[in-house]
Amino acid sequence: MTDQLLESVRLKYGAVADSSLSSDHPGVKAVAEAFGYSTEELASIPAEANLGLSCGNPTAMASIRPGEVVVDLGSGGGLDVFLAAKIVGPEGKAIGIDMTPAMIERARANACKGGYKNVEFHLATIDQLPLEDSSVDCVISNCVINLAPDKPAVFREIARVLKPGGRLAVSDIALKAELPAAIANSLAAYVGCVSGAIRIDQYRDGLLAAGFQHVEIVDSGADLNAYAKAENQSACCSPAMDKGNPFEIVGDSCCSPAPQNSTAFHEELKELLAQFDVNSAAASVKVFAVMPSKEAAA
Repeated sequence: MTDQLLESVRLKYGAVADSSLSSDHPGVKAVAEAFGYSTEELASIPAEANLGLSCGNPTAMASIRPGEVVVDLGSGGGLDVFLAAKIVGPEGKAIGIDMTPAMIERARANACKGGYKNVEFHLATIDQLPLEDSSVDCVISNCVINLAPDKPAVFREIARVLKPGGRLAVSDIALKAELPAAIANSLAAYVGCVSGAIRIDQYRDGLLAAGFQHVEIVDSGADLNAYAKAENQSACCSPAMDKGNPFEIVGDSCCSPAPQNSTAFHEELKELLAQFDVNSAAASVKVFAVMPSKEAAA
């Protein structure tokens, strides 16, 4: 099932990467602004870097400094990588990790378009990072860790690549209560960043078990129904799902005629959000954690 989930996520986000979504779409821009990005930030990077997939703004809370090495897990079109690159400057580096080839291609094209010299993008899963031990100052991520089937492995990898005293600053979806069965068992809700989320206390315990200190998880209070703003625009470019088997992708995308007995991803997710108040069980959270310093380790 893990491989099937990963392939479903890869297909879904590959279709998004191949779409025309950008900050030029009012709905996509509205999602980013609803989760904490300023108009000035969005205007400072290529419009195609924003795909309306955020649940927060990790660069705003990561205390990034000039000269640092920053890694973004699930970098998508490069939104947070490019914002981080501006802060770390020419002496630093911003690195994006994504498992979807089309996303890497789109991010690299955006980097060329924006003239970024201090960024790089790697095709990899976030539980197997192509980075050396203790080589990173700060790890950020935006609504991606919830998609990883093996979250403890992700936490261990983050701890491995961070330098002593390095920090984690993540925007993610976590659960406050049990999800309704219709959402918990829905692939649309999984790739939509909801049903793959874990409880807040599990998130905290997982980071502590990986070796982090000073773990703090804060409910941002953001309205998760903000995603509907993108759904009402041109965001309908994702694989369709077979209603008979919610873990099977069928057809190419909802930009093409959907096969019989199938429903577009965005439509299914929109229907689920209309039936249930997802905010009662899930939350957009800000996650902070620090690796022990050399002195503390000694």
